[in-house]
Amino acid sequence: MTEEVILKVGLTPKHACSYLEHQQEQLLVLMDNELLNANGYERLLTAGFRRSGNDIYRPHCPSCSACQSLRIHSEQFVPSRSQKRISQQNQDLNLVLSYDDKPEYYQLYERYIRQRHRDGSMYPPSRSQYKGFLHCDWMPPLYLEIRLDNRLIGVAVTDLLPHSLSAMYTFFDPEFADRSLGTFAILSQLDLGRRTGRHWLYLGYQVEKCRKMKYKSRFLPHERLIQGEWKNIVTRPE
Repeated sequence: MTEEVILKVGLTPKHACSYLEHQQEQLLVLMDNELLNANGYERLLTAGFRRSGNDIYRPHCPSCSACQSLRIHSEQFVPSRSQKRISQQNQDLNLVLSYDDKPEYYQLYERYIRQRHRDGSMYPPSRSQYKGFLHCDWMPPLYLEIRLDNRLIGVAVTDLLPHSLSAMYTFFDPEFADRSLGTFAILSQLDLGRRTGRHWLYLGYQVEKCRKMKYKSRFLPHERLIQGEWKNIVTRPE
């Protein structure tokens, strides 16, 4: 069962769904500044909320419940053969942790969006969009740099919380797409969780009918928030 939290929230008007074509979505948006801190946000994650910039939200669609929060227990996770191969393939990479948003991050983000997501809502990229999406005034994110020698080839933006991590967004150099850096970033975040005693890695929302979300369900076992309860999922997708 999730922890009961009494919240002050607002409800957005209906707008085009970010995940499913021909669908409308509404969001609950937190309006309680007392919870805008690491401890408060961690409680909200257990109730299915998510951060975007300074704002915290949760889908609240009257006729749809496709969005399910997904989290992985860092110590119970068992990598698949494919995930083990990805780890081995990337043993030559270096991981660097930073709380400073370096200029080279945006340069990499811009190249990633322009080449990989021209058909998405984040195109065209801009510095204001990047900052509005990833920055947070009340809880600066952690940047997990992925480097080949000294070259930056990926960044996993992560919220580091008292007992968990929340994966915000990962972007990488399209030139290295064959290294499966998105999967490698999640494996690295799970390893960071184990090393720092943080049990959960939150991956945001899983939407079964959204092709771009399929990668999340491949990390097993994991839990999904279904009708207000976290359910353990142990079966690998077909």
